[in-house]
Amino acid sequence: MTDRLRALLPALLFSSAAVAAPMTLDDYLKLSGPAPTARIAYGSAPSQFAELFRPQGKGPFPVVVLVHGGCWTIKFGGIEQMRNVAGALAAEGIAVWNVEYRRSDEEGGGYPGTYHDINAALDKLALEAANYQLDTSRIVAMGHSAGGQLVQWIAGRSRIAPTSPLFHPNPLPVREIISLGGLADLRNEKGLIKSSCGRDTAELAGLPSAARPDVFSDTNAAELMPNGSRTVLVTGELDTISPPRAAHDYAARARKAGDQADVVILPGASHYDEIAASSPAWKLVLPLIRAALER
Repeated sequence: MTDRLRALLPALLFSSAAVAAPMTLDDYLKLSGPAPTARIAYGSAPSQFAELFRPQGKGPFPVVVLVHGGCWTIKFGGIEQMRNVAGALAAEGIAVWNVEYRRSDEEGGGYPGTYHDINAALDKLALEAANYQLDTSRIVAMGHSAGGQLVQWIAGRSRIAPTSPLFHPNPLPVREIISLGGLADLRNEKGLIKSSCGRDTAELAGLPSAARPDVFSDTNAAELMPNGSRTVLVTGELDTISPPRAAHDYAARARKAGDQADVVILPGASHYDEIAASSPAWKLVLPLIRAALER
C-alpha cells in the first residue's frame, strides 16, 4: 500500500455509521448530470465518441478518463449515468473524458472492436488536449464494472505483442487506474462474469485461432503485468456483481507480478454507489482520485 493511500484510509473508512440505503440498479439508471462541454467523435460509428467535461477557468487541467460499465451490453445504461460523476469532477477543477464505445451486442463491438474504440478514444484525447488545456501528464483512468475491466486493460496496452490485432504503437501512457467494482480478470473470473452479466468469454476475448491460441494474452489485464501501473480497486461492501473477494484476488495477482495495487471497500455500498456522486460513497472515492492525480 502506498504511503499516500495509507494516510488517507483511516479518515476515509473511520465509520460506516449513518450510511444511506445501498443504491439499486433502478437508482443507478436514474442518475444524471450536466451537459458536457463538447461531444467529440473518434470514429464514424454512432457509439464512437467521447464527452468532454471541462472545468471553468484557465487550465491546464488534470484529466480523468471515465469509462462506463453495463456488462459490456447496451441493456444497463452507460455514458449518460456517468455524467453524474463527470459533472461533480468538473466542479472540482478536474477535466473528464467520458468515453462511449461499441459494446458486445453492437455492430463492430466485442473483440476486437471494443478495445480498438478505447485505443482510439485515448488517441483523440491526446490530439485534443492542447485545444482544451488538458494536462495528460496528470491522468487517471477510472472505470465502473465492465469499464473497470477496460481501464485495467489500458494500463497494460504497451505489453501487447505486435502480432495481436490489439497492438497499438506508442499509446498514451496511463499508469494511474481506479477500478470501481471492476470485472477485469477475464480468465480467472469468467464464471463470475457469466453469473453477474451473462457474458461469455468469446464476446470479450474472441475465439482461439492458430495465430492467437490464447485469447487472454491480449485482453486479460491480469496477464498484461507488470506494466508499472498503480491500481486502486474500489468495491462496495455489499457489491454482489463484483464482490470484494474479486478485488482482493486481482490486487494479489498485481502485487505478485510487481505492480502496485490496493483495495478499498466502501462501507454499506452496493455495486452502484461506487459510481454515484450523489451517494455517500463519493466522499470516499473523490480523495482517491485526487491522490492518484497528485502522484
